[in-house]
Amino acid sequence: KYLGEQFDIHGGGMDLMFPHHEAEIAQSCAALGHDSVHYWMHNNMITIAGKKMGKSYNNFITLEQFFEGKHVLLEQPFSPMTIRFFILQAHYRSTVDFSNDALVAAEKGLARLTEAYQRLMKIKASATTSEHLNPELLNSLRERCQEAMDDDLNSPIVISHLFDSARAINTVFDGKGTISEADLKELREVWKTYAMDILG
Repeated sequence: KYLGEQFDIHGGGMDLMFPHHEAEIAQSCAALGHDSVHYWMHNNMITIAGKKMGKSYNNFITLEQFFEGKHVLLEQPFSPMTIRFFILQAHYRSTVDFSNDALVAAEKGLARLTEAYQRLMKIKASATTSEHLNPELLNSLRERCQEAMDDDLNSPIVISHLFDSARAINTVFDGKGTISEADLKELREVWKTYAMDILG
């Protein structure tokens, strides 16, 4: 009714592969003669300080509790963007382990990337060439980010590439290097595409 006979992505936890998702495949094949889903994406488990998250373990944290900091395992509130960034730092098929320390580290990492993006928007291009910057890093950033996303949505690798290029941005911003108009334009476009549009 809502998705039509076929749709692209069906997500869910790895624990739902059998029997739930296999049952969905069987039902759609029996009813329609074909599988309805093009890509199945199964995320791994969420743990809290190394232990599986669950109400029975009394370590279940809601998003509202993360945002308000109102849980015995949290020392402060965390913004929705910090939670998002923390999750994107792990591949969706990897276990995500929430802890107060890990969230604090994610908050600091997000702040560094946000500052680099703000600096990128402020720096000026030099006359012709980029100096004291890694030319291979600047020239291949778009391709390396695309390759990572094409590799089963490998968001942690994209984030690491953005951190690498943040050093170049800071070098220019601090007056210890120059960047050409073409390199600056490309860097801004790549950051907008991957940091803002794709990773959000």
